[in-house]
Amino acid sequence: MSADEDVAGFSVERLERIAAYLDHHYLQPGKLPCAVTLVARHGKAVWQRAQGWMDVERQRPLADDTIFRIYSMTKPVTSIAMMQLYERGLFKLDDPVHRYIPGWQRLEVYDNGHWPDFQTRSLSKPMTIRDLMTHTSGLTYGFLEQTPVDAAYRRLKLDGSGTLTLDKLIQRLTDLPLEFSPGTAWNYSVSTDVLGYLVQQLSGQSLADYFQQHIFRPLGMDDTGFHVPPEKRSRLAACYLHQPGDQMKLQDDPERSRYLREPRFLSGGGGLVSTLDDYHAFAQALCQGGEYRGRRIIRRDTLDLMRQNHLPDNKDIPALSIAPFSESSRIGNGFGLGFAVRIAESPHSTAGSIGEFGWGGLAGTYFQVDPANELVLIFMTQLMPSSAYPVREEVRKLVYDAMI
Repeated sequence: MSADEDVAGFSVERLERIAAYLDHHYLQPGKLPCAVTLVARHGKAVWQRAQGWMDVERQRPLADDTIFRIYSMTKPVTSIAMMQLYERGLFKLDDPVHRYIPGWQRLEVYDNGHWPDFQTRSLSKPMTIRDLMTHTSGLTYGFLEQTPVDAAYRRLKLDGSGTLTLDKLIQRLTDLPLEFSPGTAWNYSVSTDVLGYLVQQLSGQSLADYFQQHIFRPLGMDDTGFHVPPEKRSRLAACYLHQPGDQMKLQDDPERSRYLREPRFLSGGGGLVSTLDDYHAFAQALCQGGEYRGRRIIRRDTLDLMRQNHLPDNKDIPALSIAPFSESSRIGNGFGLGFAVRIAESPHSTAGSIGEFGWGGLAGTYFQVDPANELVLIFMTQLMPSSAYPVREEVRKLVYDAMI
């Protein structure tokens, strides 16, 4: 293939600029340990490149089959699982959550005070499953460090550390107030972990077994799961933490990582590891209306429902968000049932199409599906937090610049 050849409406020469850009701006200066990028169009991979070190300390080069912590890119997987159960008639989107978690009938909203002496007020309406799927539930994350409620999350270790299980998460959330009355604001939260619990309750399977039977095995996602088995340990990347001065330090050594052990806490919000090819199979199925290589994981009409903006009054995330962090906070991005959905042009970027959707992960991974252009983009690195650099948006722009 010559450098100036056009493939699937892309200039190969311009796609090669992605690798050069990442190398010059991020890899050579030591801002990122690695980067692997895949661009697919019309159902086939057009361009992909693995760059840098999967383990900087041991000078092990990144490979196409390297295993990454995908963190919140787990959320779309859990959301698809939940909507598979929706197709089976096991729940309705506007069902109150307390129908399935009875103790949550007594949830209230934070008024003032600090854990364990909160003062609360009544909800204006019950939390629904739709609220969980759109992060309008009133739940939160401890790492946001904004309120006394998320401080209680940290105190109770609701981040998945220690002996937390899904059952314990639900029990502890029963005794904590919500940040706001459901449906009135947007806040990144453990909502999708609660959905993982509901997948288990509705299906009668563990979340790991359900994913394996209904999503991973049909799509051939053989390297995706909640831990890395012994025979694949050499393929797990190191994970790094951003430091002042555009430096990084080792955050999770792949030879001692907790991902080498089966976890107690099956986090539907952020627990999976995966590879470039595996997540491409998942994203490609979403791009093709729920089917990939003859295996369907979701109906087209169900996926169309998920791709609609479900935020109140068709607002975007910035208009409703009460916290500074989101994996996709661009103006013009609403939220569907499990991922951000572009509903309007953004003043910060002309790249992309109305109706595109996707999400990212805390260590810098990202995926985007653009149905109008039959385009899938997967980008993976391992640097926390994902907000350290605007690299994902830069790669996204370079991809669209390469389109003819």
